[in-house]
Amino acid sequence: MNYSDRVNKTWCHSAPGASPQDYRELVRYATLAASSHNTQPWIFELEPNRIRVLPDLSRRCPAVDPDDHHLYASLGCAAENLLLAAQAVGLKGYCQFDVSTSGVVIDFEEATAVRSALFEAITLRQCSRSEYDGVPLAAEVLAQLQAAGQGDGVSVLLMTDADQKALVADYVAKGNDAQFADPEWARELKAWIRFNGKEAVLSGDGLYGPVMGNPAAPRWLGLLAMKGSFSANNQNKKDRRHIDSSSAIAVIYSEADDIPHWIEAGRCYQRLALQAAALGLRTAFINQPVEVATLRPEFACAIGIGGRRPDLIVRIGHGPQMPRSLRRPVEDVIR
Repeated sequence: MNYSDRVNKTWCHSAPGASPQDYRELVRYATLAASSHNTQPWIFELEPNRIRVLPDLSRRCPAVDPDDHHLYASLGCAAENLLLAAQAVGLKGYCQFDVSTSGVVIDFEEATAVRSALFEAITLRQCSRSEYDGVPLAAEVLAQLQAAGQGDGVSVLLMTDADQKALVADYVAKGNDAQFADPEWARELKAWIRFNGKEAVLSGDGLYGPVMGNPAAPRWLGLLAMKGSFSANNQNKKDRRHIDSSSAIAVIYSEADDIPHWIEAGRCYQRLALQAAALGLRTAFINQPVEVATLRPEFACAIGIGGRRPDLIVRIGHGPQMPRSLRRPVEDVIR
């Protein structure tokens, strides 16, 4: 199966009338959630009336995510998709953190089926790493995004004016300077890039090159091209253009810096991104200021959230659909 066929098979809604007991289909929707470098660091355990979403620590990214924050946020993203998919087939899910596994337990009971706008947006959401049109968002749209990004101990700060966007761009540049100076970070990123469709299909994970605006190429050629263009300076120019073209920047932040809040932050991001997709908007992460540990508290103070942890930074706007990264088969993530 080639890349296009895999994309069409992966990013599609299931046929109407799916059984509430088909937990494998719920897992498929869960795997369409966001994860750092598209590592898909999750394992699902299926039980009667219950699904566990567990961390797959073999898929850690210790250079970009040394405390596993993004890994656990990814579990929250997957859990949110799963809850929405369950609701669509007539199951109400109750989600809680399980301290014994550092994962999520979702218990189900039968309920009225509701195919919400956020559920319908699961197959639309993507991380669109492109320039947007910069058109301001209406107040009611901002209010919908604000509401979607709120959670238990987690809030969202929306920034829309030029000075705020310039501030974020400055901190993204500082993050780029730190990350590009770290050879382990560069090595880890390159390991997760799939430079062409064949690589993407074989692995089912990672960052497909065209997702980042690069042409598909043999791996040796892709690495050679990166060697010539891979620099903080080039990335800073690109990120400033992208941020300037965005209609809003969202910072999701938590009252406490622990795994349950990281998971909740992932759920809030997923709802925010799905709400944006339902409104015809694109989103993309610009997480550099929260990935560099020494920069994170300085960024938090600069945007006015004090000692709270900034979890994720997302830019929002109208833009083109980009190529999609693939997902591993459901069989590979169920235990």
